[in-house]
Amino acid sequence: MINKPSADQDGEPKDLPRISTGSAGLDDILGGGFDANRMYLYEGRPGTGKTTMALQFLLRGVHSGERVLYISLSETKRELDLVAKRHGWSLEGVDIFELVPPETTLDPDRELTVFHPAEMELGETTNLVFKEVERINPTRVVLDSLSELRLLAQNPLRYRRQVLALKHFFTNRNCTVVLLDDLSSSQDDLQLHSIAHGVVMLEQLAIDYGAERRRLRVIKMRGIKFRGGYHDFTIEQGGLHIFPRLVAAEHHKPFRGEYTPSGNAELDQLLGGGLERGTNALLIGAAGVGKSSVALTYAIAAAERGEHAVFFAFDEGRGTVEARARTLGLPLEKHIESGLVRFQQIDPAELSPGEFAANVRKSVECDNARIVIIDSLNGYLNAMPDERFLILQMHELLSYLAQQGVLTILVLAQHGLVGPMDTPLDISYLSDAVIMLRYFEVGGTVRRALSVVKKRSGHHEHTIREFRLSSAGIKLGPPLKEFSGIFSGNPRYTGTAMPEGPAE
Repeated sequence: MINKPSADQDGEPKDLPRISTGSAGLDDILGGGFDANRMYLYEGRPGTGKTTMALQFLLRGVHSGERVLYISLSETKRELDLVAKRHGWSLEGVDIFELVPPETTLDPDRELTVFHPAEMELGETTNLVFKEVERINPTRVVLDSLSELRLLAQNPLRYRRQVLALKHFFTNRNCTVVLLDDLSSSQDDLQLHSIAHGVVMLEQLAIDYGAERRRLRVIKMRGIKFRGGYHDFTIEQGGLHIFPRLVAAEHHKPFRGEYTPSGNAELDQLLGGGLERGTNALLIGAAGVGKSSVALTYAIAAAERGEHAVFFAFDEGRGTVEARARTLGLPLEKHIESGLVRFQQIDPAELSPGEFAANVRKSVECDNARIVIIDSLNGYLNAMPDERFLILQMHELLSYLAQQGVLTILVLAQHGLVGPMDTPLDISYLSDAVIMLRYFEVGGTVRRALSVVKKRSGHHEHTIREFRLSSAGIKLGPPLKEFSGIFSGNPRYTGTAMPEGPAE
């Protein structure tokens, strides 16, 4: 749908009309879509999704009652129909003008509207395009692809002149044009960039393990303020799903910074009253020490209050987490069935960081999640090609969640079980609270200790408490005042009677 531009006192339009690109994600990146009656370029190597995104652009025009035209110099109508069918689309309402010979070219009864670019001069090819556009009089046009014109031109000067001729032809026709280029030339076509009003680059990246990653970047958009940088996207049935890069400064919602109860009075006391909304807490410790159990306690407590919580599991399946909850006496299955707790298992080899951030946003903005648990950052780290990018993306994600008044709980597993620990990722400086959990050995038995080592938002206990995972949940004992060296991995007992630990 074309948005009418507002006018000033002289009757001149204040802004050009904007039209949808056919992709909600790209519209969001561009702040509303394309300027109408301009020429844009989608470029990328074969398989990056240019044709699919171009068809979405035309189908949005059909949906708005516009006349649209697809000019194909590289694919047949049959091939385009197959692409549309795989996405569940119908190309009814899309005029397709072929300049490629299907198998029926030799049929003498076929209408003479099918030509082979290699058998014609470049000027004749463009003249055929002009005549078809004049006959159809569309408001949206896709030309696929410029590589054929580049081959016919044979030299850069002639090619540039023909592209300029296309631009000047469409200028006075109230028509928005999308050109496709598969980057068949050996060098970047900067001349083409200078001619087009906007350029969108699509890329497909092969990683060492897992599915390929796709991303796009708006290189240029004349007169339009857009969100720069790379944006992840996937190609699924229904077209391209673009996940705009998260910018926390664009999202803010007023909220009350009240305490969020954990459902465990001793733990809340240790935290100086609890964790506040709009903050995040890092649970750090060895594998199996109880980090996920503490996080589950918060999710169940939220559900008991009628609030929504979401648990993103990178390392464990739903069955394992539900079994742990049963041993702790936590009614996780009941709250998952009611919808108050959403459990989503994440495969880091298949999910891009941009898609994960979009999933978190959906949980907060659509499901009204008040607690977000990421278990664990180790699995999230595996989804990233470079640790530097993990820190930046996590900073933006945590800032966004904080401005939405969400309590975020992060789980990070350290390397090792007892003794000195190695942390694979130092994210503690991003955390508002850090809760450390450790194993320690007393009298031939392995016990667990917990302490709050950092809390920005207020007072907290500086003691180390023993805790136990029981059928009644998490049980905290009194401060371990007669021990030293617990967190260093070399505990020493200086008292007279060995403590029994928390009661069942």
